[in-house]
Amino acid sequence: MAANALLKTQSPTFASPNSALDNIVLEYSISYFLIDLLHYLIFFPTDILFILHHLATLYVFLTCRYIIHHGAFAFFMLLILAEVTSLCQNIWTLAGFRRADLPAAAKLYEFLSPPFYALYTLVRGILGPLLVYKMVVFYLSGVAENLIPRWAWVSWMFVIITAILVSIVWVFDHWVDWFKGRNYKAAKKVV
Repeated sequence: MAANALLKTQSPTFASPNSALDNIVLEYSISYFLIDLLHYLIFFPTDILFILHHLATLYVFLTCRYIIHHGAFAFFMLLILAEVTSLCQNIWTLAGFRRADLPAAAKLYEFLSPPFYALYTLVRGILGPLLVYKMVVFYLSGVAENLIPRWAWVSWMFVIITAILVSIVWVFDHWVDWFKGRNYKAAKKVV
């Protein structure tokens, strides 16, 4: 949906006005994040990182849709980048939940970990920051000043940069654990 909206945007910039299609995509995304947030609050209330991520994302989408009415183009680009990793992450997460009691899940988890971490690192550790850098440069140039108030784009950039930094730390920690596990298995075989 976001890709379709991007393709139909007339003269796209990070401050383009939201079209009717943009608003539909924002509303759908808001609904998704609300339902997913409810799911986490009910079933995983201690997963503070994901709960905060959903609250921050909702803030950005809600202000873009209902207060500012501009800027969806930038968020759809970020949304597409984030969703590139979702299928692999969902399978990896489900396999991780069941790996202790299902050998097939453990094998799938081990098999998916390196390619998932590599994809996540590329998309959320390299491409995402490059896009955000372009957004910051655009907003700092003052081009959007009459369309998107400074408080809005500054708060959006704070939320997005924080999310990217957390993503980088998250994947770095998983890489470290993966390498430790491989070293442990290699040392165990030697003994």
